[in-house]
Amino acid sequence: MSKLTFRERLKQTTPILADGAMGTMLHQESHARADACFDAMNVDAPEIVLAVHKAYIAAGAELIETNTFGANSHKLGNIGRASEVGAFNRSGVELARLAIAESGRDDVYVAGSVGPLGSGVYPIGQVSQAEAGGAFAEQLSALVYAGVDVIVFETFSEHRELLLAIKVLRDIDAEMPIIAQATFYQEHVSFSGYPPARVANDLHRAEVDVIGVNCGSGPAGIAEVLQQMTYAVPEATYSAMPNAGFPEVIGGRILYPASAEYFGDSVAALVDFGASIIGGCCGTRPDHIAAMRAALDEPAAHYVDLHVGDYHVQHEEHDPDHPTHLAERLQDGRFTVTVEMSPPRSYHTEDLLREARQLRSAGADLINVADTPAARMKMSAWAAAHLLQSQLGIETVLHFPTRGRNMLRVQGDLLASHALGLRNLFVALGDPTRIGDYPDASDVFDVAPSKLIGAIKQGMNRGVDMAGHSIGKPSSFTVGCALNMAADDIDREIRVLRNKMAAGADFALGQAIFDPRRIHRFHDRYAELAGEPFDLPVLMAVMPLHSMRQARFLNNEVPGIYIPDAITERIAAAGDEAASIGVDIARELLEQMAGLIQGAYIIPSRGHYEQAAELVAYLKEREAEADSN
Repeated sequence: MSKLTFRERLKQTTPILADGAMGTMLHQESHARADACFDAMNVDAPEIVLAVHKAYIAAGAELIETNTFGANSHKLGNIGRASEVGAFNRSGVELARLAIAESGRDDVYVAGSVGPLGSGVYPIGQVSQAEAGGAFAEQLSALVYAGVDVIVFETFSEHRELLLAIKVLRDIDAEMPIIAQATFYQEHVSFSGYPPARVANDLHRAEVDVIGVNCGSGPAGIAEVLQQMTYAVPEATYSAMPNAGFPEVIGGRILYPASAEYFGDSVAALVDFGASIIGGCCGTRPDHIAAMRAALDEPAAHYVDLHVGDYHVQHEEHDPDHPTHLAERLQDGRFTVTVEMSPPRSYHTEDLLREARQLRSAGADLINVADTPAARMKMSAWAAAHLLQSQLGIETVLHFPTRGRNMLRVQGDLLASHALGLRNLFVALGDPTRIGDYPDASDVFDVAPSKLIGAIKQGMNRGVDMAGHSIGKPSSFTVGCALNMAADDIDREIRVLRNKMAAGADFALGQAIFDPRRIHRFHDRYAELAGEPFDLPVLMAVMPLHSMRQARFLNNEVPGIYIPDAITERIAAAGDEAASIGVDIARELLEQMAGLIQGAYIIPSRGHYEQAAELVAYLKEREAEADSN
């Protein structure tokens, strides 16, 4: 029976086991410096390279990579050997083939390893597209003509360079199988700030055989990236090759902490997250691969929970049968921190995603996405919220104004939101068009916020629309309403609020308060009028002040906001330190509100997200301290 082609083998259900680190082993066996050119050993010390290949085959690897990761003219030029690109790559393939022959195995495939040029391709670096293409073509031609079974592009932290290399290979050999592996570092974004979902989509469009992730982190971090990729493009085939944890330098040596046993126990989770090819990267050795082989052969005996992060939760929560993250936090009484973001005034979303990553990294539980705030033209709030959830994995609260929508559009928009996984809503009237960009735009609405809350909670969440017609499966929205605890006519505010609560509101977003005594006044008056304590969860708006100009504007021009003189005097006296003092004031206010609110709804002023991130980090530290006690 003839050996299956690589693509035929890839279609089988059993995952393919690749080898581990080449550089780690060559460094160990040759005692060369960690930054030495190991590709040159294909010619200078072939016996060491051959021994490493044979060790991985003996450990159970079914796919071995040639020792050619950096065998391109740019990297070899640094050691004065750019003219030997062809020799190093051909020798790399020959050594891999020799190792397979001497092992007596007939089920091992050779992957031609190609890494980034290491010089930065324009616009990231100074290497032109044409020059980079030429360098890739030289290396890839040598590998293809030497007879590899598949090309593995690996450790590309800039995926546009990876796409260029793929295009070059297609021009050389349109039929060559491709494994395209990207690398992500802090916050699981590429060097240019692209999230795994975007990279996976771009590679899928490039029609590679396998989309993968390697290097950058250990099995847990790789699993998180893999999950985001598979969620974005579930129909693709994936590979995962983690490092042996994060490296440490001890006694001048680079050491990796992850044991072979841990790697073996990680196999099942990586496969569960979608990997069809698994292997190891930096720090892994033949014993790691042997442990992975044993785990593949006896999966029931090996398992470890890799503790993936928020994106795993988000993936499950897209299932309408699963409560949203917000609903769970409200149910559990956990203090929730959310930050308002405004969609961009264009179709460019890079800044939005970058700022949201900053907030997520600080610890924000959710992002509130405003819909045409101040009646200004902005990108659709649905689109912005969907991008944040699908690309960053952070759950959102979609602002849903009734103003400007008739009854047909309201319900259609709600169905669309649910289909996109946007199941947390903040229902409000919205800002009048007369104050915004288009004062003559239609300002009509068919349904008031309290009525819409009822239509959602008592209608759609039970499977019917406003006319009582079936919508099929019931929706599962969590719905918030607006609340101003410092309203001038507090009795009217309470009456309206009670209508919203009766309609089924799950929580309220409170208007910013700079004098917490007004919250006590609200609670007292509510109990008098309702005959019972106020118990609706409130995420109180907090607006970190950054200048005296902002404080004056809020105090004099925004209805419902009153800033005591003591606070404005502190901001005025702060001068250039006003933004820092503004965060301090926000912290103090939140401490004074403790026990009266169930969360913070941080509203940055004009893109001052660094203040919001600082405040988020403080609140999450306080939450962690409370949990530990």
